[in-house]
Amino acid sequence: MTLAGIVIKNIIRKLLTGQDYRSEIVTLLDAEFLQYVIDFFKRVAWAKLDNEDVTIDWYKKEFLCLDSFSPQEVAIHSGLNKKTITNMYNSGRKQIVLDASADHYDALYNAINSLTEQDNMDVTLTIKFRDVSVDLNINESLIVINTLAVKRSAISGGLWSTAGKQVEKPLMATLCALFQVPQKYYDQSKLPDSQRESDFYLFDDIGEGFPCEVKLMGKGNPESADAVYARDSRVLVANTLSDLNKQQMDENGIFWVELKNTDDYKRFKQVLNALSIPCKPFTGNLQDALDKILPVILSDEVQDSVTPEAVLREREQDEDSGSQLLVDFE
Repeated sequence: MTLAGIVIKNIIRKLLTGQDYRSEIVTLLDAEFLQYVIDFFKRVAWAKLDNEDVTIDWYKKEFLCLDSFSPQEVAIHSGLNKKTITNMYNSGRKQIVLDASADHYDALYNAINSLTEQDNMDVTLTIKFRDVSVDLNINESLIVINTLAVKRSAISGGLWSTAGKQVEKPLMATLCALFQVPQKYYDQSKLPDSQRESDFYLFDDIGEGFPCEVKLMGKGNPESADAVYARDSRVLVANTLSDLNKQQMDENGIFWVELKNTDDYKRFKQVLNALSIPCKPFTGNLQDALDKILPVILSDEVQDSVTPEAVLREREQDEDSGSQLLVDFE
């Protein structure tokens, strides 16, 4: 699952202005899901047309076949998320996924068949593609609808997880650039493998690294900030923190920045000062500054590798000095 660079830029803009970034993920989710629905309906229509003797096994034959689909897709078509199978069997092995998918499909179909017979219902789902119409009876329709529901859930889970991971480093690099921190104080390319567990590192003049965590948390889940204790983090940047979170972090010497309201991002300068990291106050127009910073860190087409590491390394080589600023506002 990937996020386009333009969406990540929009998320960062909203986080730094205290806006709800979740609308960006929902928009992306809707677009990806609707495209999947169109493609899936096309496959359903052609699969049923290809089966002259339409029996109860046509869907099972066409959509639970490993020759045509990956184990992940087979699981979705059977009405299961592959993650559910992994949790149930503590294994993601291909054969277990296939067996579980086939068993679940049979159980699902039997349940649907029992319900429709009991309620004496009759519903037909008609798929029309290029003047060719295909009718699905109620049992087939419910199987298809269930598959789409599972797929939307899978896309949603993947997007929310990916959004958090892909925004972490660009967001921190953006904060550093806003407050004119020289690149060497946050150059992630020099980290040893043992220190790559944390989301981001800040460094002082003697090279001591300060682990930082970024948590994009939805409503009702503020205690996710507990990860800072598990990783011995010194800094937490989040969009939502409870009063208890803040109190506990203050008591444990953990610096925090909550991006909940306009100008909350300015608290990051206090963190830099406390860690003795060189910086300057930001007094300019935030959107104008982001217009300069974000294109340096991210391209619109960025997919998996959303990290400023390569950018910082290239710029340091070009300018032959890690003391250079990522973006100079003066």
